[in-house]
Amino acid sequence: MDIIYPLAVPKGRRLCCEVCEAPAERVCTACTVTYYCGVVHQRADWNSIHEKICQLLIPLRTSMPFYNSEEERQHGLQQLQQRQKHLIEFCYTVAQKYLFEGKHAAAVPAALHSLRFRMNVHGLSSVELVPAYLLLAEASLGLGHIVQAEEYLSQAQWTVLKSTECCSATQSLLHRNLGLLYIAKENYEEARYHLANDIYFASCAFGTEDIRTSGGYFHLANIFYGLKKLDLADTLYTKVSEIWSKYLNDRYQVLSRVRIQQIDLLGKRFETDTGLDEAQEAEAIQILTSIWNIRETTSDTAPQKTIFVLKTLFMLYYLMMNSSKAQEYATRAFSLAKEQNLSVHEQDAIEELLSLISAEEAHPIT
Repeated sequence: MDIIYPLAVPKGRRLCCEVCEAPAERVCTACTVTYYCGVVHQRADWNSIHEKICQLLIPLRTSMPFYNSEEERQHGLQQLQQRQKHLIEFCYTVAQKYLFEGKHAAAVPAALHSLRFRMNVHGLSSVELVPAYLLLAEASLGLGHIVQAEEYLSQAQWTVLKSTECCSATQSLLHRNLGLLYIAKENYEEARYHLANDIYFASCAFGTEDIRTSGGYFHLANIFYGLKKLDLADTLYTKVSEIWSKYLNDRYQVLSRVRIQQIDLLGKRFETDTGLDEAQEAEAIQILTSIWNIRETTSDTAPQKTIFVLKTLFMLYYLMMNSSKAQEYATRAFSLAKEQNLSVHEQDAIEELLSLISAEEAHPIT
């Protein structure tokens, strides 16, 4: 049974819903330490994050065992804190991935878990809470809950103002989300101001040509595109495409060198990957696919720009080891190059991409 009977709850103990903090009426029977107000929130939490972390919550939410010495107790506390720190990052990455995939409702429970673990580890006023507030704000914007988003952003801003240790990366995320808020409110002047600050702080933290800076350029380009300032939008979309293309091609070159060494030494191939976490891969797909959709409307006048994005998408999926999607984008690029009568050199370069997939199929990774 997963229904809570009030008489079975110790006097003075208040059980709250994991999602909305309302009085709980149900409990997860798998971990018995997570409570819900009803079936709807229990199902939402399970589908979002709880299924992935259910058993990990048990040692965090049950009493610590008796230790024979202070040294053992300190070691137990350190292990507990390490588990919480792991769950902070895991829940944060899961929530980010949902946001980039457009699954805003699913992102909320995962972001709430990340926020609560941050509070447990860092306290109620730490700047470490800001990334979780920003996730919740972005999810709220995606769901059309602008007032709720403003509340989360206000909490994030106030936390940053009180802190003397806020890094440029966090400042960048704050301004990016404020920019998204003002885009939703159609206040494009304020949105441009905050996105410019996002780019500045991201550049300070990572450099102007880093993939983590590219999100600010992308959202700024979307504003100019919506305002019909197509030249400005085009310049920024090109910059974003070039940043991702350089990152992915550099990654491919590094892995190719490692793979050759691995073949020579061990007689087997080295597994390829993007070097990104799941959330960053989802962001790359979202950004590059959006740019490609825009480029397709101008493929008759600027086919090279469309082909460039298609080749970048090819490399992304190739490094993600998704051969079918990689082949799809390479084939699209080759067809467009032939259709637009582009140079033989350009067509040969795309055929080389298709040959990479043929090589993968002929020599599967072990």
